[in-house]
Amino acid sequence: MQFYSTKHQSAPANLEEVVMQGLPPDNGLYMPDEIKPMPEDFWQNIDRLSFPEMSYQLALQLLQDTIPSQVLRQIVYDAVNFEAPVVPLSSNLRCLELFHGPSLAFKDFGARFMARMMGYFVGRSPQKLYILVATSGDTGGAVAQGFLNTLGIEVIILYPGNKISRLQEQQLTALGGNITALEVAGTFDDCQRLVKSAFLDTELRNAMRLSSANSINLARLIPQAFYYINAYAQVKNEGREVVFCVPSGNFGNLTAGLLAKRMGLPVAHFVAANNANDVFTHYHRSGRFEPRPSVKTYSNAMDVGNPSNLQRIEDLYQQNLSAMRKDIAAYSFTDAQTLAAMQEAYSLYGYIMCPHTAVGYLGIQQYFKEHPNPNATGIFLGTAHPVKFLDIVEPALQVTVPVPENLQQLMQQPKQAVAMSTNYEDLRLFLLQKNKNG
Repeated sequence: MQFYSTKHQSAPANLEEVVMQGLPPDNGLYMPDEIKPMPEDFWQNIDRLSFPEMSYQLALQLLQDTIPSQVLRQIVYDAVNFEAPVVPLSSNLRCLELFHGPSLAFKDFGARFMARMMGYFVGRSPQKLYILVATSGDTGGAVAQGFLNTLGIEVIILYPGNKISRLQEQQLTALGGNITALEVAGTFDDCQRLVKSAFLDTELRNAMRLSSANSINLARLIPQAFYYINAYAQVKNEGREVVFCVPSGNFGNLTAGLLAKRMGLPVAHFVAANNANDVFTHYHRSGRFEPRPSVKTYSNAMDVGNPSNLQRIEDLYQQNLSAMRKDIAAYSFTDAQTLAAMQEAYSLYGYIMCPHTAVGYLGIQQYFKEHPNPNATGIFLGTAHPVKFLDIVEPALQVTVPVPENLQQLMQQPKQAVAMSTNYEDLRLFLLQKNKNG
């Protein structure tokens, strides 16, 4: 099994190179050169498998002989050690809750899997590895928790100052140890640009061992396919078509669902639900991809004006927009609509959701409004626990959301962050000095 770049200007890579480099030299994104569907009996019997076991079998099929099977099993079973329940709201509406991991966000699945895979590869080398990651909200906390105290790995997280919630900030600035947070005086797009610039800096990469933990890293994306198949297993016996609605920012989550579909997941349709950062919705409708600076919204982890994983989606469909539209619908919603959706879900179902999840709730409703189907179940992804957005959720719903004890303790810890400009040379000097100091 080899992996290629979506820009097809770099040599094929093996799994260790893909995981440890993160980004190909040509600034594309890595993809497996073969995506083999799971055997039919896997889907027939999936509801009899545990979540870790079905995840392991999917990973084994996708990665083939790139890593010893027993090592892969241990990685998967250790990473996928919490549930992702499908919670019914109505007869045809479900929420796939992905926030039961340590950082209370869906990105725990990817971060934990990748941390353990990198730990395996780092253990075979004496050189320290530096993880460089940009976050628009939840990635930072998940990566920090996933890699905390991993031997041989230092994590450096860039986040946009004053553009994420206080709890999100504490989750990546209060841990210390091998986790360093850089508070960037700009937007998430600035953070992402700085990270990409570092990976394209040949002199820097010759001086230190760098890798990424964003969804640009394939090892972060693969385990996100696990919870789609687990969700299907939970509703399989209902005998209805399944439509997934994915709150989308950098589009790694949707790409993972499409990957699962290529491997045979019986899914009728996907819905990409965007906030006011509607670059993908515009592209879906017009055929023109026009990146632009992101704008701040209540669903801040989706505030992305130039989604990286569109490269992978286009690659899966071989640049065929018509084929993409047959599988994916796309909608965008305002902050006002998001708040109204949160209030509606609480009023109708007594269900409290974060702003990102509310965008998914809006997306599945809009899809069924345009495509009525009494034989379909809509599953929208609950991407973060509402406690992570108390400043939005509590005033909107006039409720008090209990804060888990471990988060209460975290909120009392001092913030530890290094101020960083949007000038790449400043980041470069910081990284070289950190590497020099060991």
